[in-house]
Amino acid sequence: MKNFLERACVIQQRINELNAKSAAGDLYGSKAFIEKIETIASWMKQAGLETRIDNIGNIRGKLNSKAANAKTFVIGSHYDAAANKNKYDGILGILAGLDVVEHLQAQKIQLPFNIELIAFAEEEGFRFNYNYLGSKVIAGTFQNKLLELKDKDDVSLSEVLESLQYSPEKIMEDAISTEDLLGYFEIHVEQGCVLADANVSVGIASSIYGQKRIEIKFSGKHGHAGSTPMENRHDSLAAAAKFILSVEKFAKREKNRNLVATIGKLNVHDSASNKIPGIVTCTLDLRSNEAELLSEAYESINFTCEKICDKRNIYFEWKLVQETDPVICNKKLRKLLATSIAEKNIPFISLESGAVYDAAIIGKVAPVCLLLLRSVANENGTSHTEEEQKVIANCLEISDDFIKQLISSSERSFRKKEK
Repeated sequence: MKNFLERACVIQQRINELNAKSAAGDLYGSKAFIEKIETIASWMKQAGLETRIDNIGNIRGKLNSKAANAKTFVIGSHYDAAANKNKYDGILGILAGLDVVEHLQAQKIQLPFNIELIAFAEEEGFRFNYNYLGSKVIAGTFQNKLLELKDKDDVSLSEVLESLQYSPEKIMEDAISTEDLLGYFEIHVEQGCVLADANVSVGIASSIYGQKRIEIKFSGKHGHAGSTPMENRHDSLAAAAKFILSVEKFAKREKNRNLVATIGKLNVHDSASNKIPGIVTCTLDLRSNEAELLSEAYESINFTCEKICDKRNIYFEWKLVQETDPVICNKKLRKLLATSIAEKNIPFISLESGAVYDAAIIGKVAPVCLLLLRSVANENGTSHTEEEQKVIANCLEISDDFIKQLISSSERSFRKKEK
């Protein structure tokens, strides 16, 4: 175990180094963003990987098989991070994957398939309010219209890519074809407390929830708080408040037990304490592991919003910003991963992931497997404890064994369609 603890310590040191570089923020296209890319790419090169940056900013390191017509198995996670978020979010999966691939190199193991380590750009999607740009490129589901996305300063994605000297017109060429994409493995800290509540350090995702993100604009009529009678008001905030409570009530119904709904942002435009709100905007995040339930909830909540606004004489605009489908993680890959965990006598559980990861995007075109780690970092993300080191060491031990099992298994039986 000591060897794995030492390897975990190196990963912690690298995470702290990256964390220091992006302390002021690593917004897509920024100086800190570029520095982070260069640092991760340098580590991939040091590990002997064939390294490149593609046209969306994914950092890609490939360990090539000598087998003829070898397909590619991807290990990946994202390198962008939210402010004040767990420092291990995303980046741990990249560096753990790099460590595993580096040790495969050192052992001179013959690969029956290529392994490509990918650090995905823009999973969080802060600059353009659009997630999973990097993994969409790899999956071949990126659409050229996304190049027209604009940030709050009206700068387009296409303009940012050109400023980085990437080639927007070549983005589609960076996809891995479905025929060549063998499977995908992601390591990620859990975005919740299921593992902590179960007192286990690791979990295997059986499925990943689908998601719909909606922006809603309520337009009423501004008025003075003192001189406008209550019966003459068209209060957009009151309509939004009624809508928000109706969303919570809908999601709490027993029949919707596999659904979660969140109003995460609320903005009262041109607000003042003595002013009746005229325009209010909010976001709605809907998630479920059942595609039909997710679709029904979307339609039902939209209808409820319409009824509330009609009754209060409020005009509303409803915009579906982004959606992903629910994904079932591959049974055979999950079984291999469970075997690896059991052989190490590490307690684990299977769970449905309400958080949506890059695995959900790749899962539409290839078999995927997601290893979740209990988050043990402090809320400020600056801790450096033995407990964290042990969780990372367990992750490395499991992942080493998982990849070796994958290598020794028969020619990609998990690639066959499951019943």
